[in-house]
Amino acid sequence: MLMRSVKFLVLITISAVVSPAIYSQLKLPFNNAIQSDIEKVLKDYPNQFKNIRTEELSQNPQSTDYRSAVAITGAEQCSVTKYSARKKEIYSWQAVMLTTDDFEMAKRKFKTLYSELDNLSVNFSNNQVFHFKGSYDSPAEEKKFTSSIFSAEPKNEEMKNLKIELTMEYELLEWKIKILVYGKEREDDERGEIREG
Repeated sequence: MLMRSVKFLVLITISAVVSPAIYSQLKLPFNNAIQSDIEKVLKDYPNQFKNIRTEELSQNPQSTDYRSAVAITGAEQCSVTKYSARKKEIYSWQAVMLTTDDFEMAKRKFKTLYSELDNLSVNFSNNQVFHFKGSYDSPAEEKKFTSSIFSAEPKNEEMKNLKIELTMEYELLEWKIKILVYGKEREDDERGEIREG
């Protein structure tokens, strides 16, 4: 009888130790889905998103929006924007991940997306692996705009301009969270010509 109780306690202990490991593995497919989607976008950046640009959505004097063939898991809308510049055309990609009037909900979503994007690993066609890393900017209701920018590591000439940006902005009485992928040509913290108006 004593032996049976000891076996039972050992079994309970093993279950308690193994269960969290199994649970954490069950959450991986969601993270992999976001990673897989973003990876497709990043890999087409050198082609100015040509392979994921589909029909034209709208045209303005300075820009043209196209539907994106790649849609991030959970996104409300994904698009590619072409900006007309004097010397060359500039392209950026964006996904609207959440639109809500609830600041706390937006703040939680921003933090979750930051966790999924930070240290994102992407294997490019030349078999070189890059990790995108960025510092967390904590949203505050009075700020109206929060941004975390992720840069590729290791740094090299080919990837130095490629950025992923996570933004949370208050516009038209709602909080909007976006993921952007673009080439940052400037050394300062402004996106310049690719900044939305």
